[in-house]
Amino acid sequence: MNTLRVSANSSVSKIKRKLRRPRILIVTPELNGSRALSRNGNFTPCAKAGGLADIATLLVDELTHQGLDVHVAMPDYSNLLLDGSASISRRLHLCADREFYYRRSVYDGSPESNRRAALAFQREVIHHVIPRIKPDIVHCHDWMTALVPAAARSMGIKSLFTIHNLHDERTNLAEIEDRGIDAARFWQQVHFSRQPYSYEESRHQNTVNWMASAVHASDRVNTVSPSFMEEMVHGQHPGGDGMVDCLRAKHYFGCASGIINAPDPSYDPRTDPSIAENYDASSHQAAKIANKIQLQKILGLEIDPEAPLLLWPSRLDPMQKGCQLLAEILYQVVSDYWALGLQIAFVADGPFRHVFDGIADHHNLRHRIGIRGFNENLSRLANAAADFVMMPSAYEPCGLAQMVALKYGALPIVHNTGGLRDTVKHLNWDQSSGNGFTFDHHTSQGLRWAIDEAMRFYIRPAHERARHVSRIIHESNRDFSPAHTVKHYLDEYSHLAGRNLSAELDLA
Repeated sequence: MNTLRVSANSSVSKIKRKLRRPRILIVTPELNGSRALSRNGNFTPCAKAGGLADIATLLVDELTHQGLDVHVAMPDYSNLLLDGSASISRRLHLCADREFYYRRSVYDGSPESNRRAALAFQREVIHHVIPRIKPDIVHCHDWMTALVPAAARSMGIKSLFTIHNLHDERTNLAEIEDRGIDAARFWQQVHFSRQPYSYEESRHQNTVNWMASAVHASDRVNTVSPSFMEEMVHGQHPGGDGMVDCLRAKHYFGCASGIINAPDPSYDPRTDPSIAENYDASSHQAAKIANKIQLQKILGLEIDPEAPLLLWPSRLDPMQKGCQLLAEILYQVVSDYWALGLQIAFVADGPFRHVFDGIADHHNLRHRIGIRGFNENLSRLANAAADFVMMPSAYEPCGLAQMVALKYGALPIVHNTGGLRDTVKHLNWDQSSGNGFTFDHHTSQGLRWAIDEAMRFYIRPAHERARHVSRIIHESNRDFSPAHTVKHYLDEYSHLAGRNLSAELDLA
């Protein structure tokens, strides 16, 4: 028996030695710090504009923790990252160019400036990072990396492309080459606006669609929610010339999927140091009141622990986030629920902020409408204080704010689209199911109906509300787990590597 055990252990050891773990290069314009990259006192990069930074960081940390050989390429945002004297991990590859040097944010300046920065970033990845580290798999994130899959294919390297949003770019080969990228090496892998006849003929007169090129050239592609993938495939969102067709083809051949993002593990009311009082599913009721009072003091709202509090958690962007719907009905909603003491808090930046400032000032409602620019710590406190969170997005590839809110016991009010559809189900208190309030028609009337549904829930007996919120917090901790997200990406890498990486990691 001992001989058999030794033989079995020896066989496993031989398999582990024989199968080298594939080297993964994650190419991302954003990162939100990283435990894996900060080991041994190394500098931790943090350049964040949205959820892309969170999922990229999650993948780097969790995949490294599980034993994969993970490298990261990102722009060297000199103003945002480090002073030049700090040490960095050998797995972090910062791509330098003067376009990044004076930036105050990831996407800063004109569209032309952002496009030049993206080309400079991709130049460094294609010509320096990939040849130096020789990855087995390149995982590219969003439009600033969209030409890399075509270059990787020309080098015989497998790639996965993740679509986080709908932003796209178009340019010609001449502009790409003017930024130092040798496009002649992979021009046949990109997606043109029309059929190319030759390299020279297409160099100036035939535009390249970036996102379509990424979808076309990558071996596999994913969106950040299953519903958004289905909506794209069925033409419910504009995808630019060729992008939807390329995505539809990938989907038809089983090379496209939707993977729900997961919030960073630090979003946990049990341990979050940013909130006034920590809590869990069983102790949320009193703690959320303490957090509400703290937020009311900071925002200058009436101190009223019984007031229903609605939070706007995402950027004030009328093109995607639907803030104009709330602007149309804001005064009437506050007026109609005046007797309940209804309060609305904004912890967000964006081009529509001045509209809400104007409404609050014109109607002298600063004691009922609190508005502050985005701040990470204040945003966390607001989630712990809020009863409801509003996300009436016109489209939402995934959305993290609704999942964060649910973990903190704030019920989302959402338009039934994309990742919101996958994560929020309409509450049925009689059947103890659902976790928020959804509306189908993207109008101010649709949003108003969902707010009214939320208020109907709020006026129910406090012990009933507490029972549902406890259930929802518990279910959210179970369902929105980083482990689930990482497992799906491991499955994608397994397809590309032609081996079951999850099983290999289990053996380690």
